[in-house]
Amino acid sequence: MFRRTTSRIALATAVAAALIGGLVTLSVGAASAATPAKYADDFNGDGYRDYVVGDSGSFTVTYGTASGPGSMSRTITQNSPGIPGKSGDAGGYVDAFGESLATADFNRDGYADLAVADKTEKVATRAAQGTVTIVWGSRSGLSSSATRLPLRSPHADYEFGWSLAAGDFDGDGKPDLAVSDIEKVYVYRGGFSKSGTTGKVTTHRPQPSVTHVFEPTGLVAGKVTKDKATDLYVLGQGEKNGRMTQAAWFLQGGSTIKAGTFTTYDTTAPDWSPTGVIADFDKNGYGDLAVSDTPYNKHAGSVVVLRGGTRGAASSYRLSQSTAGVATAAAKDEQFGVSVSAGDTDHDGYPDLAVGVPYEKVGSANGAGGVHVLRGGRSGLTGAGSRWFSRATAGVPGNAVSQAAFGIHVRLRDVNRDGYADLLISDQYENYDTSVLLPAGTTGVTASDARELSVRADFPQ
Repeated sequence: MFRRTTSRIALATAVAAALIGGLVTLSVGAASAATPAKYADDFNGDGYRDYVVGDSGSFTVTYGTASGPGSMSRTITQNSPGIPGKSGDAGGYVDAFGESLATADFNRDGYADLAVADKTEKVATRAAQGTVTIVWGSRSGLSSSATRLPLRSPHADYEFGWSLAAGDFDGDGKPDLAVSDIEKVYVYRGGFSKSGTTGKVTTHRPQPSVTHVFEPTGLVAGKVTKDKATDLYVLGQGEKNGRMTQAAWFLQGGSTIKAGTFTTYDTTAPDWSPTGVIADFDKNGYGDLAVSDTPYNKHAGSVVVLRGGTRGAASSYRLSQSTAGVATAAAKDEQFGVSVSAGDTDHDGYPDLAVGVPYEKVGSANGAGGVHVLRGGRSGLTGAGSRWFSRATAGVPGNAVSQAAFGIHVRLRDVNRDGYADLLISDQYENYDTSVLLPAGTTGVTASDARELSVRADFPQ
């Protein structure tokens, strides 16, 4: 078995784990006890999507308004009232509470809730057993009411909660939660309750005939097939012919979750923090997985798109800075694809893809970073009509600074609810807890009227 090392960087896949546009139900209007939340991340039930980002040992929620993130925010740790567990380093591990998040109205009371993982949590004498806690939403937002998920047959050092993903995996209308550890994936069916009960729990791992070794490193949920259930891609490290590989394993949602395609997309180097998102980039009715492959080409990086089909990936193609139409040239260690996010930036019906390149050289500033926006269309994602933004782009606030890693986090979200997905971009070191908002319109994302926001572009999608 390959042993992973604990990473401080939160998995974007946990964040990509939420369905694009939120978990939408048929309900509209104010939250009530009988009406599930309209959005999977509206924690106070006011009809606006909220913004929650995690760090090592905490998470911060910023409540949304009609124009985007508002001024009301709160940071919660395991020292906060009502939150189980203990803050701080444990047995040599950095506190991972908050590094993996997933959102849904798990108890369907009209307020979205937050699943928070801590893969390093020591429980009883079991170091790094890991835990997952649901922090419940309320009229006042995320509250001091929280409940840990039950875990049958816990083990030390299995890091339960490495990654999370929420969705209706069995298609019964109730949100479910997928959780991985270092060996397998657990799917907890709804409904969830504050007393700690859940629906049926199943475990999933590839058969030895598929791969000799497979350690999950990320989960990406979304609609791939044409039924009503949410599907799941499990990203992970495998072994093929004695070599480490990166692969995406498809689990098809339904009353019984079925194993589908197993696609190896890199055989050169490990990646313990892959990121991905599911969207129907070519509008053929099947959701496609766009997954990072940052080790590709000496860490110049790329994004691999697995076209959706009836059993998962039907075919694949690769996008990089060597793709025709993409503005900048590929160079080693730039890590094209370290962050990705999908949304329709020009309202043409095709989702587009924002791709962070945090270590791109901009002018004379090494590692200043930037973001490409690749357009979706009948042929899927291509470089045609793509756009490039950095701190050196006219209208973008600030200046290109060496090693700022602008683009380490990206998110596409319709911040002002005008039907166009706007682009939020964050640095790694400069103004870490803020983002630049580039609004979108009929021509897509532009730097016109760009502004700074006091929220990091690392919230669940």
